Amino acid sequence: MPINAHPEYIAAEGEYLRAKSVEEKIEKLKKMISYAPSHKGGENLRAQLKTRLKKLLEEKEKSKKSGKSSRTGIKKEDLQAVIIGKSNSGKSSVLTELTNAKAEVSHTHLSTTTPKIGMMNYQGANIQIIENPAIESEYYDKGITNTTDTLIIIINSIQDLKEIETMIGNIQKNKIVLFNKSDLLNLEEKRKISSTLQSKKYNFVLFSSISKEGIELLKEKLFSSFNKIRVYTKEPGKEKSKNPIILKPGATTREVAEKILKGFSEKVKETKIWGPSSKFPGQIVGLNHKLRDLDVVEFKTK
Repeated sequence: MPINAHPEYIAAEGEYLRAKSVEEKIEKLKKMISYAPSHKGGENLRAQLKTRLKKLLEEKEKSKKSGKSSRTGIKKEDLQAVIIGKSNSGKSSVLTELTNAKAEVSHTHLSTTTPKIGMMNYQGANIQIIENPAIESEYYDKGITNTTDTLIIIINSIQDLKEIETMIGNIQKNKIVLFNKSDLLNLEEKRKISSTLQSKKYNFVLFSSISKEGIELLKEKLFSSFNKIRVYTKEPGKEKSKNPIILKPGATTREVAEKILKGFSEKVKETKIWGPSSKFPGQIVGLNHKLRDLDVVEFKTK
């Protein structure tokens, strides 16, 4: 770790060290370079990082030419949701609408054969969203459905929901039922569907990528489903970080330090906080101070 490295660099370095595939290492290394100290003393560090990046890019190119994949599977992020549904239910359209993914939308039966990944930013929090191949196909991945935090169940009819629930069984996950293609329904049909889902206590959204109905409501429900808090870090005299650290409610400042880098809390000599859990801006607190959503934490090291 370089001298005077700010928390964003330290966090990026920790992500790089935990990365398993070449693609992940390249992504995290680029992030480290962007957060590397810009002063003259950081020139050697930036040169070393760029050399390391060059070698990884060459390794990736060699793997591509040999036909071997450097991918080792899907790395689960702090906030993850998986889209499941039947073929042609509109899963790819939903993924494209919510994230930066360029999923190919096709009317061909069982067109998605591998999970598609996208990232959605909601009020500073990055949410990983994965489109699982059609639930009735041989390509459907039960593993990511069973390990994710939240399921987005896409349906085009109430019958679809009954069939999907039978297929997944009594899986204990947060679930959001997305009645897709709502632009094809009239007001009376929407009322009946909403009434049915409400009576059965489903957490649901009527959604359309055509009319844009339900998009913002889905994003709000999706973030709420994780039951997490967002905590920002900052350097003395500077603005808070752009991306928050995601933690469980009631997490402490010590957990923030350890999330940045294992063992980092031992180097902290002073902690200041701003936000909902502080009595006043810049309050000095201990490492056992419990944080709230949207708090800002500043660490000074020994």
